[in-house]
Amino acid sequence: MWKEFFCRGAWLYWSWPGVILICATTWYQVHLDVVINSWFGDFYDLIQKALSKESDVSKSEIYGYLFTFSKIAGTYIVVAVLSVFFTKHWTFRWRQAMNDFYIKRWRDLRHIEGASQRVQEDTRRFAIMVEDIGATLLQSLMTLAAFLPILFELSKPVTSLPLIGELPHAMVVLTIVWALLGTVGLSLIGIRLPGLEFQNQLVEAAFRKELVFGEDKEDRAQPEVVEGLFGAVRESYFQLYFNFMYFDFAKWSYLQFGVIVPYLALVPCIADGGITLGQMQRLVNAFSSVERSLQFLVRNWAQIVELISVYKRLRLFSLTLSDEAIMPFSLCGMFSQDDGDSESGASKQDYIELDNMSTGSDKP
Repeated sequence: MWKEFFCRGAWLYWSWPGVILICATTWYQVHLDVVINSWFGDFYDLIQKALSKESDVSKSEIYGYLFTFSKIAGTYIVVAVLSVFFTKHWTFRWRQAMNDFYIKRWRDLRHIEGASQRVQEDTRRFAIMVEDIGATLLQSLMTLAAFLPILFELSKPVTSLPLIGELPHAMVVLTIVWALLGTVGLSLIGIRLPGLEFQNQLVEAAFRKELVFGEDKEDRAQPEVVEGLFGAVRESYFQLYFNFMYFDFAKWSYLQFGVIVPYLALVPCIADGGITLGQMQRLVNAFSSVERSLQFLVRNWAQIVELISVYKRLRLFSLTLSDEAIMPFSLCGMFSQDDGDSESGASKQDYIELDNMSTGSDKP
């Protein structure tokens, strides 16, 4: 999956130059975010001054600030649209590289369960999810690098926190602790989801395989076999839904309460008149930017779960071309020591039974 795109000569002019260009445009967008954050601070200070009784702020000054924002926002829109356009082309080339690799070796792969689905559907999903999650991760890392020093500087006036008391650079410490608390906690709560998603794809593949055979052979896809396969699909989905239910409850509770965390932390400073409205706005925005960057896993866990599942399917698919592959159950590489039963959420015997159901066999 990786070397087909990043290590083969035919694709080197797309892979590495594309990474550099995507990183450059992402960094420029983050730079514009920093400029906008600074603009908000100055603008809110101007508004606070304009609303005072002895205001000498003219309309032209306010219009000037709004015009400046329009120029920054316009630049951001153009860069963002072009960046997304190029990234989509770049990820499609990655999919094409995987597709070409598998098609050239189709004779060795065609007998694998769900081979056509992996070449067409899994490579498509892998490319799309790498585009979405990869772009978000890159944005998070660069946002963190840009806004953490800003938050460090802006938090100097905030010398204490409610219930905690005096604490140097309190907002920086609070952001990191709050983000790590949510990331670790929700990762533990959702630790079973990757295995359940992978198991879900197995039962879907067995169900789909039998239906495909039933298109050409009258003795396949018999009602009792299809009913049993779909029963496994139903049970797998219901188990996945239940696990996502308590994960989503914890996730959204954490994220919604997080909205007021910076304001709670700033209550002593605001009450003492230690910061202006513009400073507060810049501080809250910087806090939110750093917080969102550190919450990458929290906010993208569902997509990451799906990506892990697709990655494992493609990885095990590729292993059939290695000397370590064992046919016809190369897919059962999922039960090797490094991908143990507890992670996959299914045992080797479970998968063999599902495959026997789809082929109509009574024995493994």
